[in-house]
Amino acid sequence: MKFENVFIPYGGYWSSPFSKWQGSLGHLHSMVFAADMAKNFLTGKNIAPDIFDGVTFGITIPQKSSFYGTPWLAGMIGAVDITGPTISQACATSVKVMVSSALEIETGLHNNIIAITADKTSNSPHIYYPNPMGIGGIGDKEDWVLDNFGRDPFARNAMIQTAENVAKAENISKTEQDDMALLRYEQYSEATKDNHAFQKKYMILPLEVKDARGKKVIKTLEGDEGIFPTTKEGLAKLPPVMKDGSVSFGSQTFPADGNCGIIITTRENAQNISNDKGIKIQLISFGEARVPAGFMPKAVVPAAEKALSEAGKTIDDITAIKTHNPFAINDVYFTRKFNVKPEAMNNYGSPLIYGHPQAPTGTRAILELIEELVIKGGGYGLFSGCAAGDTAAAIVLKVN
Repeated sequence: MKFENVFIPYGGYWSSPFSKWQGSLGHLHSMVFAADMAKNFLTGKNIAPDIFDGVTFGITIPQKSSFYGTPWLAGMIGAVDITGPTISQACATSVKVMVSSALEIETGLHNNIIAITADKTSNSPHIYYPNPMGIGGIGDKEDWVLDNFGRDPFARNAMIQTAENVAKAENISKTEQDDMALLRYEQYSEATKDNHAFQKKYMILPLEVKDARGKKVIKTLEGDEGIFPTTKEGLAKLPPVMKDGSVSFGSQTFPADGNCGIIITTRENAQNISNDKGIKIQLISFGEARVPAGFMPKAVVPAAEKALSEAGKTIDDITAIKTHNPFAINDVYFTRKFNVKPEAMNNYGSPLIYGHPQAPTGTRAILELIEELVIKGGGYGLFSGCAAGDTAAAIVLKVN
């Protein structure tokens, strides 16, 4: 799919810091937290909620009352007259939220959409499914996050097994994975220099964290929480998680909590909202793909190829690349297939280092992609990220 009139106003987006599993954001309702951040963002930008005629919401982990989805979220941010879809597509949710919004802008169905993604892996639901036919009428139960990380019902393997499958098929060693993880940590560290100067281009910092009732400030986050100090020696000492495997805890991401938002609109409206009218951000194209069962990390390549093809571009035309890389293997495979240098992508950070809240993960990477392109003076950017079910979704955007 290629778009002609879908734009993002410069500065028309935000991200919370990402916080580790059971960290400082683990007690918050992810929808209420996201709505609170959206309201504060709009107030700070002097943007009235009534400029929006649509809202798109992405969430993958149920929260209390999330049955009411987007209408509830819209009401909480003060946009009481609008609604829109609630989208859940694992870690492809962020791209699908943007694409759904873009389609409505492109077709003229809406003019200004606020797209919000939020999730909380901490304290996720423990669900009981009634089963009258069960032995003694006992139902089935599920830990929403851990059980689904542990088993794909179709491929019948854990997420980490998909990485090991690709490592074996492509002869990717533990050393290669460790080297990639160390590089990604060093790139992330660049974004925290000068008191988080790069991250503050899109991230709300410092962030006051309130109690569950939203009344009392109990902590202030100065940046992401849960980043693991990484060294070559430390990575080498970590054993593989699986017997006879190659993926350690140092070469994979960690569950996290957080939210992001982004305004999707027309060229004219983007100019009116933008922090800098000289910077234009256009969403160009979209692609998605699915690979054979059990090989999830490979999906980032065909998804990227489809997005590039729709845009009429090749990887050589791309100025900056970001990926959702839950495993270092994702990036090793990507760099091999596209023949790009590891240091030529994921500058300023990636989910491998700052965590994995699912729905907002890709959104944050895309915000970083935009800011990197601005620093470089413009160009085309590519984001591609894998998702559960051995799938991936990708977009191409342009900054000039």
